[in-house]
Order: sequence, then C-alpha cells, then structure tokens
Amino acid sequence: MTAPAGPPAPLAVHGLWSPGRGLLLWAESPRRPATTAMRPTAWSVRPHPFAAPTAELIALHPGKPVPATLLLPSRPNGPRPSPDLAREHRARTDQPVTLQPWSVPALLVDPSELDDPAEGIRYGTSVQHLRAVYRLALDLAHRGRVLPTIVPAGDGALARWRPVLRGLDAVAAQRLAQALPPIGRAEQSERVDGADPAMLVEDALGALVDAAVRDRLAHADLPLTGGDGPIEVWLRALCAADGRADLPAAAHKVVADAIGAWDAEANTDLGEGTVCVRLSELRTLSAPEPGGDPDDQTGDGTHWQLSFHLRAAADPSLLLPAAEVWSGRGHPFLSDPEGLLAAELGRAALVLPMLAPAITGARPGSYDLAVAEAEEFLVSGAQRLTEAGFEVQLPASWGGRRRAGLRLSAHSAPADRIAGERRLSREELGTLRWSVSVGDEVLTEDELRDLVAAKTNLVRLRGHWVSVDAEHLRLGLAHVRRDPHRAKPRVPTVAEVLALLHRPDGAELPGLPLPITGISTEGWLADLLAGKLSLSLRPVELPPEFHGELRDYQRRGVAWLALMAEAGIGVCLADDMGLGKTIQVLALEALERAKGGHGPTLLLCPVAVLGMWPREAARFAPGLRVRVHHGPARDLTALLGQADLVVTTYATASRDVDALSEVDWARLVLDEAQTVKNPRTGAARAIRRFTARHRVALTGTPMENGVSELWALLDALNPGRFGSREDFRERFATPIELRGDPVAAAELRRLTRPYVLRRLKTDPAIAPELPAKIELTEEYRLTREQGTLYRTIVEEMMTRIQDSHGINRRGNVLAAITKLKQVCNHPAHLLHDGSPLGHRSGKVARLEELLADVLAAGDRVLCFTQFTEFGRLLTPHLADRLRTGIAHLHGGQSARHRDETVQRFQSGEGPPVLLASLKAGGSGLTLTAATHVFHLDRWWNPAVEAQATDRAFRIGQHRTVQVRKFLCPGTIEERIDALMNRKRDLADLVSVPGENWLTELSDTSLREMFQLGEEATDD
Repeated sequence: MTAPAGPPAPLAVHGLWSPGRGLLLWAESPRRPATTAMRPTAWSVRPHPFAAPTAELIALHPGKPVPATLLLPSRPNGPRPSPDLAREHRARTDQPVTLQPWSVPALLVDPSELDDPAEGIRYGTSVQHLRAVYRLALDLAHRGRVLPTIVPAGDGALARWRPVLRGLDAVAAQRLAQALPPIGRAEQSERVDGADPAMLVEDALGALVDAAVRDRLAHADLPLTGGDGPIEVWLRALCAADGRADLPAAAHKVVADAIGAWDAEANTDLGEGTVCVRLSELRTLSAPEPGGDPDDQTGDGTHWQLSFHLRAAADPSLLLPAAEVWSGRGHPFLSDPEGLLAAELGRAALVLPMLAPAITGARPGSYDLAVAEAEEFLVSGAQRLTEAGFEVQLPASWGGRRRAGLRLSAHSAPADRIAGERRLSREELGTLRWSVSVGDEVLTEDELRDLVAAKTNLVRLRGHWVSVDAEHLRLGLAHVRRDPHRAKPRVPTVAEVLALLHRPDGAELPGLPLPITGISTEGWLADLLAGKLSLSLRPVELPPEFHGELRDYQRRGVAWLALMAEAGIGVCLADDMGLGKTIQVLALEALERAKGGHGPTLLLCPVAVLGMWPREAARFAPGLRVRVHHGPARDLTALLGQADLVVTTYATASRDVDALSEVDWARLVLDEAQTVKNPRTGAARAIRRFTARHRVALTGTPMENGVSELWALLDALNPGRFGSREDFRERFATPIELRGDPVAAAELRRLTRPYVLRRLKTDPAIAPELPAKIELTEEYRLTREQGTLYRTIVEEMMTRIQDSHGINRRGNVLAAITKLKQVCNHPAHLLHDGSPLGHRSGKVARLEELLADVLAAGDRVLCFTQFTEFGRLLTPHLADRLRTGIAHLHGGQSARHRDETVQRFQSGEGPPVLLASLKAGGSGLTLTAATHVFHLDRWWNPAVEAQATDRAFRIGQHRTVQVRKFLCPGTIEERIDALMNRKRDLADLVSVPGENWLTELSDTSLREMFQLGEEATDD
C-alpha cells in the first residue's frame, strides 16, 4: 500500500490594477508544467505555462474572465516562478533573465474580494499592496476626503468623485506608490519596464474612491429628483452607478465653471510647515485635602491652556512656539513664518469656532480654557483639527471619553469543588451585585460619590482625565445605594446571567437607569461563559446502579450535564461522533435517579436507532426502566406509570404531540438533533410544545448547512433565549455567511459556548484513546461508454440550463449534477434499464479490486453511497464476483430488519461487506467491526461524510481505520472535491449551504465544472 499523498501545494495568487478595467487577479499553479516548448517570437505572446486556469480562480473568487499580457522575468523556456509559489526552481543559471510578455488567464473581480481571502491559498505581496490601496480609498471616503468633479467622456461627460490627498494622506499615497511590487505593475504598457507606479496608485485610488462614495450614497436615500438643468443632471450622475451625465459641451462648461473652486483644491504635499495646537494641564501648588489622593481630583486646582506652535517641514524635529515665530526666529526655516502661522490659525478657527477668541490678539500664543471648553476640545475639537490637517498634542493624562454604565458581578463556587452527584446549595449557585463602571474601570462607592460631587463632566479618575456624563454618574450612585440586595446579595438563576449575555454591550433594560456595560464572573460561572467548565469540573462519581466504565472526559461530561440540569439550562452535547454521547446520557439518568425525585425523561431519535437505546440501557443501566413508544398499538398512558425513559421517534412525536405535551417531563433528550435544524418541520414544532425542566440535544454536527441551523437547535433547547429567527439571521447568519464577518463570528461563539459542549477526537485528552485513521483518495477512470454518456449529458443539460430561469434553472442544475454523479457510478445507474453491470464502469472495477484485497485480509468493510438504487445494483453483482454475502442497509427497510443487519455485521456473523445509504447508515450506529470505509460517491457536505466515517472510527475501535474516497479526475467529482476541500474548514465559521450554492453559478462556470477532462477516461 502506498502512503497517503501530502496536501497539494497551494496556488500563489497575484493582483494588479489595470487602468480602464479595474482589479485583476491571476495565479501560479505548482501542479502545472514549469516550462513551455514554445519558442519566443517577435510577433506572438506565449501562454504562461503554469498560470492557473480560470476555473480554479473562480473557485476562489467570483469574477469575469479577462485576458492579460504581463512582462515577467523569464528565461528562454519559461517565466521564473514568483517567491510565493511553492515550487523548486531548477532553471539553468547560465541562461539570461529578461522581461518577456506572457499571456495569463485573469479575473476581473470586485475590490471587496481583497478582504475575503480563501483558505489554504498563498497571496502575494501584490495582493497585500492592493488591499492597502483599497483600504486607504475606503478610509478617504469614510472621512469625506473627497471632492466632486466632471470629466469629458466621448459625446457626454462623467460625474466623478476624486480623493483629496493632503498631509498624512498624501504621505500614505506616496508610500504606496514607492512600495508597489514589480509584479503589481507587470501589465504590458507603452513603457518598457511596465506601468508607472505613481500613475497606477493614482488611477486605482481615483476609481476605488469613486466607487466607495457611490456605495455610501446608494444607502443614503438622497431625494435627487426633478430638474433637467446641467447642475441637476450632474448631481444625479454623482449618485448613479455609472456616473454618466448626458450633457452637451456647453452644459459641461457650465458645470465645470460652477465647481471651479472645488476643482482648484488640488492634492498637495505637506507644504512649508504645519501648525501644532497643544493642550496643557496646569496644576496649582495647593495641597490636596487631608488623606486625599493627589491623583484622584475632580477639577479643583487645575486649569487648561492652549498654546500654538509651528513645525517646519524642512526640519520636523524643530517645534517653534508662537512667541518665537512672532519674534522672527522662524525665518531660517520658512520663507514667511508669521504669515503662515496667522493664516493657519485663521483656518483653525474656521474648523473649530471655539478657537476664535484665542486668536483675536495681534500675536496669539496661548489661551486659557474653562473646564467646559477643555472638555469640548478633548472630546471633539482635537479630532476635527486633526482631520483638517493640523497637528494636535494632548496631555498624556487624557484618558478619553468614557461611558458610565452598570456592571453585574456574579460570584459562584469554584468548579473543582462542585460534585455532580449531589444538589448544589444556594451559595454554590452564585450571588449577584451591581456596581457602576466608567469605561473599563469599576468604581468603588467612595470614588463614585466623589465624582458625583464634582458636578462636571471632565473628572480625574485614577491618574487620568476622562469625560463622563455627570448625570449618568448621579443616576448610577442612586441605583447602587437603593439596591436592596447590596447588603445581602441575592441568589440569581444562571438563566438570568446568561440572558444578560445576549444583550449587546450598552443594552438598556427596563427598570435600570443605565445600560449594562459588562458582566464579571468568578467560579464555575466564569468557566461556563469561557467554555471551559467541563475541564475544571470534578469528574462525577457514578452510583453502583450504573454498570459502565466511563473515561475521564466522559465523567466530566456527565458532571457538566448534571450541573446544567441543576441550573435549568438547555444544552447541546456535541461531542465528535463516536465519543460516547449515549453512555453519558444514560449515566446522567442513573445518577439523577440515585438522588431521588426525578420524573420521566422523553427521548426522541430517528427510527434507525430506536432499538439501540433499550439495548444500551440494559447493558449500562439495567435498573433504568426504558419503554419504547412506537408502532400501531402504542399507549402512552400505560407506559408512564412504569417508565423512567420513554423512547420514541421524531415522526411519532409529531403525530402524538397532543398527548406528549400534556406530560410534565423531567427531561427532553433529542438524539441526532440535527433532525430539528429546520424549525418549520412537524418535529421541530412539536418539540416547542413539550414541557420539560431540562433539555439536552445530542449531535456531532450542531451546524451542518448554515448558521441559522444553530439558532434552530438552541432555540429548541432554550425557547426565546436567542431572539427571533429573523433577528438572529440579521445579527449573525447574514454577516457570517455572506461576508465572513470575524466580529460577528466571535460574538456568536461567545454567546453559544455556555450551551454547547464539543470535544473532538483530536483533543489531547481523547486522541490517545482512539486508533489511527488513514484517509486515501482512490482514483479511477471512466470507461468509453461512461465518457460518451458524460459528454452527452453535459451538452443536453447545458442546453436546458441556458434556456431556463429561476427555480426551473436551479432544478436543471441539480438534475445535471445528479445525472453526472450517476454516470460516474455506472451506466446502468443512469439509464435505469436493468442491464447487467459487467465491466462497464471504472469505479465498479476498482471497487471489486479493493474489496478482494480487504476480504483476503479477513477484514470487514462499510461502503457508503447516497443512492439506494446504486446499492441495489451492486449487491447481487458484488456477491457474484466476490463469492460472498453482501448486506444492504437502506431507509426502505423496517427498524427491526436494520437492527438485525447491524447486529450481525458487528458480531461477525453476517456478511463482511455492508453497503449502506448515507441517510440510513450514516448516523446513530456503531459499526466498529469494520476497519475499512469506502465512500463510493461523494456527498457534497463534508459533515455528512464525516458522520458516516465515524460509524467505524469511534470509541470502541481498537484497530486502524482506512477511509477511501472514490474520485475520477477530470469529472465533476474532482472539481466539487476541490471546492469542498476549500470550504471544509468553514464549519467553525459557517457551513456551505448544501448543493444550493452550485445552482447560482453562471452558465460559463457550470460548463467548466461539468466538462469532461482528458484525464477522465482511458481512451
């Protein structure tokens, strides 16, 4: 057996700005030939030999394919790879390196793609540089450092927004031009050495700023209607997407003359000098109050002074006070220092009117401020001057503007002192206290009283001056003083603490005078919010009635479940598949019944695992009375008096919702809880009607196809806690799924981690207890018959797709995908004609070879397919070829038949090959008798495929598991595999929405995805 190949080397993606077109991306591929046999000629441009094709680029970033000709360092047989490409370069060193033109497939993409990098891709310095240009453009638009203008365009004109680069912005643009990497200006132009860097940066900033301002205006809903004069047409064009203003030459001149003053505002450098405005804190020499802290004063003994200075551009280290400028000492550095200072101070007064009294004298140099004026300058005035290009210096003691709010402190017992096998005391649950905070500083009552007594917004707090609303401080002090629980802190419910977590910082709650700005916790509550509670809890000691042997992480899991039950919090046990969720729930049930006073538990599960729960309970908790509520002759009333655990299916629960909702259940357990990910299903609606003091969900994949599924699951566990589905979608699902917003993703993790316990097989405490898993890709080739059918399907389905729209187009795309997957399996699977399988499929032939090797070694194997029909075709064919029994597990069988099939396979009595459909055999089963797992046709959701693999690779498996995934190069199997590998890691942030994303691809992209590559067949 050959060792598994390492991960493929990543693409190296480069970018450049193409004047007149926009942002282009292209990539080098380490998987393509490094050289070309074509020889250079004077009249042709050779294709770049290892440039990535358009299909690979579109898989990374959506865009429009365009050609590009680049001048690249080259030797006679090919261009030199960039340093970003992971490829060993073995070119002859005696060959000269020259700039030669190469044709590359490029993509014209939206600039926002720069902030959405793909995983596992190397982005070159040119992309990083373009990202900096793009962000400068967005910043200029955000700060309003733009002006409108008009430029001629053919028979009409274009209304444009242009950047105004002054001061630090001009320096930033100049540095970007100097830092432009050579590959970023490689597009062939009239210059021999490529485009001018300054011109490229200027053109890019102009286009990007114009687009950014139009985007902001599009959301401003400006009432620009009516009027057909030149100015009105120009104004509407400034807000339109294309900017086109249909104006004749004479009207164009009218607009140009009207905005002449604006157009005269050209981009400038730093000029001769810059005015600096300095605010100083001047303290008196009076002694502080007896026993007082000199650093904690509220304004008494302090006054504020503005002083003016001039810094020369020729010598930036020299800062001249205004008095020296007026005395003539600035002439060695400036041509007219007095005039420059007077003019700039006048401009500063226009920007900040509060400075007008400070410059009324003949030679202004300094000015004393009242406390209110000092606060205005610190809070807003300094920022306005800075944005206008002035230098501002503030005292080092300035701490900024702060918000007063209420801070909740929740104290609880340390987690390592809590034993899950007993009930918690009120003190162990926790205590609550309110306090007032200013920013991040939590105030003592004495500090708060002193600040309120100052009766001013500008106060000194712990060595820093801060601005805080004095009225808010007064309200906060009144609330703290009248809090009836300060003397004797009350015992909260954990649900109260968690509910406050779901309020964004600054949320205002009824009955509270100030917003809540933070929650601080100690003890097990802090561990819960940090998602570390299961690690710090003491492992539970199980009662003698429980006969199982739990691993340490499982005992901690039971302790976590027991504590959450005490706190009344619905939770999701999301341990990786195969880590023993079933046994942990049974241990919890046995533990709580040993405490006494525990009512019945209702457990919902898929029909495929209905028989597993009574068997596992009889094995590990024989004292637990388990009753199955299923079948035609079910009687819930008769069961309740003799049942600790009532097991039923989701379908039965939907039908019997009225009867089940009348019972006061102690606990509701949702096994394979991904079943309720759609809140509109009957099962999901039924669950919300049930009454249960504690709810537990069991699933190895709490989120499969999107962030909204996480809401559906957690809302079923804690109804209403996460708000409405629409609010959740707006707050989390849309920002994460559409923009990959890391802030929204981090906030979602913060809110959900108290409710979810997820441990992976790769965790250091768990990995040593599992066998090794080897994942291999089994490549095969299509037969001639398969290849002919494949091409026919592509042409036929592309014709249908191109002629359809909306839901019909999406249906045709999915039908094409299904047909292409079927023909990769076998022609008979596609044709549904009942013809014999024979030697007509490359995949089936490779499957026969592998199964022969597995059976010769005495091993057992699981074969998964998403198509039940393909399993029916394979069963008699493989039995005949391999001379052995073949078991087939699918959804059309009864629960009893499936249970018998699984038991015989596990015991070693049944056939050594088990063919299973993903829906019937991909979840909820333990099939550790298998040491081989074959995925015959790939499922597009990696989480579903992983669940199926985990039927064999789980706790209880003591041998190495080999996982083989069948793939035909050059077909849709390879292309979707490449795309899904890129998406696989998104499960931590957002999952791919099934196959629906494929239906939105363009016709060109679909044809590139469907088309048959030369390597797909043996012809």
